[in-house]
Amino acid sequence: MFPTRFDALPIATWPRLRSLLDGHSPGGDVINMAIGEPKHKFPDWVGPTLNEALSGFNSYPENNGTLKLRSAIGDFLNRRYGVSIAIDTEIMVLNGTREGLFNAVVALCPSGSKVLIPNPFYQVYTVAAMTVGAESIYLPATLETGFLPDLDLLDPGDLDQTSAFFLCSPSNPQGAVASLSYWQRLIALAEKHDFKIFADECYSEIYRNAPPPGALEVVAQMGADPERVVAFHSLSKRSNLPGLRSGFVVSGPKNIARIKQLRAYAGCPVAGPIQHVSAKIWADDEHVSVSRKLYCGKFEAADRIFAEINAYKSPEAGFFLWLPVENDENAALKLWTEKGVRVLPGTYLGQVANEQNPGSCYVRVALVAPIEETQRGLSIIRDCLYK
Repeated sequence: MFPTRFDALPIATWPRLRSLLDGHSPGGDVINMAIGEPKHKFPDWVGPTLNEALSGFNSYPENNGTLKLRSAIGDFLNRRYGVSIAIDTEIMVLNGTREGLFNAVVALCPSGSKVLIPNPFYQVYTVAAMTVGAESIYLPATLETGFLPDLDLLDPGDLDQTSAFFLCSPSNPQGAVASLSYWQRLIALAEKHDFKIFADECYSEIYRNAPPPGALEVVAQMGADPERVVAFHSLSKRSNLPGLRSGFVVSGPKNIARIKQLRAYAGCPVAGPIQHVSAKIWADDEHVSVSRKLYCGKFEAADRIFAEINAYKSPEAGFFLWLPVENDENAALKLWTEKGVRVLPGTYLGQVANEQNPGSCYVRVALVAPIEETQRGLSIIRDCLYK
């Protein structure tokens, strides 16, 4: 089931970036805009709340999540999407979304099936498909397609053999949002061709105007089979707690039962104290609103700084800029060696399909630093690459 050669796996993003840049000295004070690691302040009460439960490290944690945490997650989903979830059978707590995204493929996708993946994409999608012997089909998500896969271009033959369709909305790296009608069309295709949608919604709470629609609410509105959608959420981006490693997966009871079965043998439950503090974090929306306003301020700054750059496209959500360049690796190397600004070449997030890598003419810029540093970095990028 696993790849016969470990070196058959794609080279991971960050080793590639280090190989490109680390042999060169930075050309100025370092501004790291490559990694999407949130730096906004998390709530002051996180530490004391965690401390309340330290004795929990003396016990094995509950594999699927404590009742308190699952209840808090269910309440969050009801507030955010207007859905009612059976917390005993339709939710499982995760060590962040990466664990869940990988294990969902292992649990739910048979060998020989096809897994449809937006291109560019989060690499765990395709590595999980390789692990089970599924074929990755890369769907271009370009400016021409609104930075989401064009559903009109999907091959019905591929769809009939598809076990899962990954969709990240808001998308990484472009910040595109799947509309209500887009979700409706995709869910209808899933029902017609009998595949599952893996909805990676870890950026769902970082948006500029209206909250992005979610897969769960659309399934409920359509009266579709809840087993069609497997949705993933995390506290990393929502609450600026990437080191907490806390998230969840939600789906129909059959899907969750299979994912739980895998976790029972091959997974690692979230530590009890982490579950304790996570429950309080999911229950609080105020800190999320404060953080969202900070991101909106950074996007407004980016819009001002790049106002005269015709190729600039302002994203709808998330916290990245997807900036067009002639050659992404050359642009990243120039920024590093001349200015000390670190960005990610888009090639590293994409895959060559039909002789093209849709990321090759972009760099991804993370807007996670404080506003002053972010504005300084963006001004440097503008002056270095576009003037």
